[in-house]
Amino acid sequence: MTNPAEPKLFEKILVANRGEIALRIIRAARELDIRTVAVHSEADAESLHVKFADESVCIGPASPTASYLHVPAIISAAEVTAADAIHPGYGFLSENAAFADTCDACGFTFIGPPADAIRTMGDKIEARRTMASVGLHALPGSEGPLETDAEAIALADEIGFPLIIKASAGGGGRGMKIVRKKQDLGKQLSMARREAEAAFGNGAVYIERFIEKPRHIEFQVVADKHGNVVHLGERECSVQRRYQKLIEEAPSPAMTEEKRAEVGGRIVKALKKLGYSNVGTIEFLMDENGELYFMEMNTRIQVEHPVTEMMVRMDLVRLQILLSAGFPLRFRQKDIKFAGHAIECRINAEDPTTFAPSPGTISTYHVPGGAGVRVDSHIASGSVVTPYYDSLLAKVIVHDYDRTHAIRRMNTALKEFVIEGIQTNVDFHKKLLAHEKFKAGEYDTTIVTKMLEDR
Repeated sequence: MTNPAEPKLFEKILVANRGEIALRIIRAARELDIRTVAVHSEADAESLHVKFADESVCIGPASPTASYLHVPAIISAAEVTAADAIHPGYGFLSENAAFADTCDACGFTFIGPPADAIRTMGDKIEARRTMASVGLHALPGSEGPLETDAEAIALADEIGFPLIIKASAGGGGRGMKIVRKKQDLGKQLSMARREAEAAFGNGAVYIERFIEKPRHIEFQVVADKHGNVVHLGERECSVQRRYQKLIEEAPSPAMTEEKRAEVGGRIVKALKKLGYSNVGTIEFLMDENGELYFMEMNTRIQVEHPVTEMMVRMDLVRLQILLSAGFPLRFRQKDIKFAGHAIECRINAEDPTTFAPSPGTISTYHVPGGAGVRVDSHIASGSVVTPYYDSLLAKVIVHDYDRTHAIRRMNTALKEFVIEGIQTNVDFHKKLLAHEKFKAGEYDTTIVTKMLEDR
């Protein structure tokens, strides 16, 4: 009987993304002595990820559909540069099962989980069914897509109001409607279906019980191709505006060591049963009684992965690359030690009052520093912030020995952060950190809405 081939590192990775995550991937690859190819739109020709990669290829005009979402152009760039793997980062094509299949069919390793796992978890209804089958239950709701209004009304009478309508094929608040009265259900279903069809090309929706003041908590998991799965604890992501996260922290102020071990253990068993590999995030809603309900699984690296990295002293992007190349995990659950507290603030190019995007040229850029401070960014003085893409400019991450000192360290870092030439939400983050509910760790997903109502 022959032994399976020893894992071998990639020689060249094409980075199918832009911005800070593209730079993050390039750094991780460089530390592994792997060459990188940056793809870019015409609008991103002078971006830092293009300058720091070993090679670059222009794949189209500014529009994402004509560049970063244009699969033939990305595959062609991988072919002409002789890349052997493609890293999708987050967003764009990172959770596109068809793209993962195409990479495989064309001879490129997709740095992420298997396409079947992406496909299953990308369908929110199928994800609910699958996770329930392995012991991770969602809120009471429909077992499949709602076919008729009559079916929805009957189920609503069973689970009660308020309830929430969600798009089966997506997230981010699109196709999502909260319904508080029975007479509003039909109208809201029609609106949700239209929004879901427009956003995802799939109008299927489902309903579930709505928690008025939930906490949003997610667990980071890592798994190799040899059946080993480890969880790296949870992140609190409840500071949100219109379902978009603003501040993340680890660990969650609402979790105990016992609860972490219990939930983490169930997640590990579930993913072993499913045969999952690579990194992933299991997202939950926590109700007022501290009960956790499965919401969705993100089969990619998360924007907020650095808070976990600071807690467990691990490079998750480098780990992604190694896992995709077939290397086994070099640690087990007993080896994971959680240390201190980490907080991340997402710095966006936006008007701090209206939250409208704020494109323009950055005239001055100075990042904070010091012990326990990290800034992940893709901008510099002179960088042009275009209106074509996500408004994220930088992530400020701090770590200290407890939550109180981590908050103080973040405040200091934000006071040192200078971005001129455009508007940002730096001052808004300072106000969030000063909010009494946030400081006490007694907040939920309504904290930003209440803060805006009070100002």
